[in-house]
Amino acid sequence: MGSSAVAKSFEMIILSRLLVGICAGLSSNVVPMYLGELAPKNLRGALGVVPQLFITIGILVAQIFGLRSLLATEGGWPILLGVTGIPAAVQLLLLPFFPESPRYLLVQKKDPTAAKNALRTLRGWADVDSEIEEIQQEDEAERTAGFISVVKLFRMRGLRWQLISVIVLMAGQQLSGVNAIYYYADQIYQSAGVNTNDVQYVTVGTGTVNVVITFLAVFVIELLGRRVLLLLGFSICCIACCVLTAALALQDKISWMPYLSITCVITYVIGHALGPSPIPALLITEVFLQSSRSSAFMVGGSVHWLSNFTVGLIFPFIQVGLGAYSFIIFAIICLLTTIYTFMVVPETKAKTFMEINQIFAKMNKVSEVHPDKEELKDLPPATLGQ
Repeated sequence: MGSSAVAKSFEMIILSRLLVGICAGLSSNVVPMYLGELAPKNLRGALGVVPQLFITIGILVAQIFGLRSLLATEGGWPILLGVTGIPAAVQLLLLPFFPESPRYLLVQKKDPTAAKNALRTLRGWADVDSEIEEIQQEDEAERTAGFISVVKLFRMRGLRWQLISVIVLMAGQQLSGVNAIYYYADQIYQSAGVNTNDVQYVTVGTGTVNVVITFLAVFVIELLGRRVLLLLGFSICCIACCVLTAALALQDKISWMPYLSITCVITYVIGHALGPSPIPALLITEVFLQSSRSSAFMVGGSVHWLSNFTVGLIFPFIQVGLGAYSFIIFAIICLLTTIYTFMVVPETKAKTFMEINQIFAKMNKVSEVHPDKEELKDLPPATLGQ
C-alpha cells in the first residue's frame, strides 16, 4: 500500500486491503485460541485480554499517526498505509521461535514428549507433570469424539449451550453499537462546540481511554471474573445508549446536553472495553475442548465479522430514519445480551477446561463431556463412521 502512490495504482491498495483483511480475520481467531491453550489456569483470563489490549493500542497509534499534523497529508498517507507492514514483519521474524501449543501436540498430534518440552519452554521449569495430566484427562474425555467440524458442532447436543453462548456474545459485542458510537462521535463532539479541526484530538483522547480501560481489564479479570465484567460492561453500554438518546433528542433545547452526550460516549467506551470487547473471544477458548475449539472459533469469528459488517452497512440508514433515537436499538441489544449472560453464562474463572465443560454438560443434560458419543447419536451412521 505504501508504494501505491509511486506506482500510481489504486488497484494495489484494493489488493493490499484484501490481504490485510484476510490476515486480520485469521489473527483475530488464532491468536486468542493459541494464548488460551498455552496459558496457565490462573493467568488464562489476563492473557486472553492481551490481544484486545494490543488491538486498542493499534487503533490509538493509527489515530495518532492519522492526525492532520502528522501523516494525514497529501504526502504522508502512503507512509501511513505502509506502516502496517512493520508489525507484520516483526511477527514473521519472531513467530518461528514460538513453541507449538502443548494441547495441540498432545491431544491432536498424540506426541506427549513434544507437549512436555513445549510446556517446559513456556513455563521455564522442568516439573510440568500436573499440567500434562490435566491435558491427558481432556484427551481421554474427547477420544471418542475425534475432530468436530462446524457441521458437527451445530448438531451436537453436548455443545448446544456453548455454541449458543458464543453466537449471542459475539453478535452482542458488535451489534451493541461500538462502531456506531465511533461513527457518530465526531458529530457529538462538534455539537458540543469542539472546533472541527480539534475533533481529531478528542478522538485520540477517546482512544486513550479505550487503551487504559482494556489495560485495567487485564488485571481485574482474574479478580472479578469473566461473568461480572460482561454483566458490568453490557449494563454500562445499555445505560450509556439510553442516556445518549435522551441527550441527543434534547440537545437543541438544553444547553448542557451536548456535554452529557460526550460523557455518554466516553462512558460507553469504558463499558465496552471492560467486558464486551475482550471477553467473548476468551470464552470461546474456555468453553470448548480441543476437538471442537477451532470450529467454534470459525463460528465465533464469522458471527463477529458479519455483525461488524451489518452495523457498518445499515447504521447510516438507521441514523437517517431514526435520528437521535438510533441508539435505542443498541440499548435493547445490550439489555438482551446482559439478560442472557445473567441467566446462562457461567463463571469460568480459575477452572480447568474439563471443569468448565462439566458445567455445560449439566446444562446440556448429558451425563459427561463425551459420554460414549451421546452427543453424536443424532448424526447419521455414515457421518459417525468417518
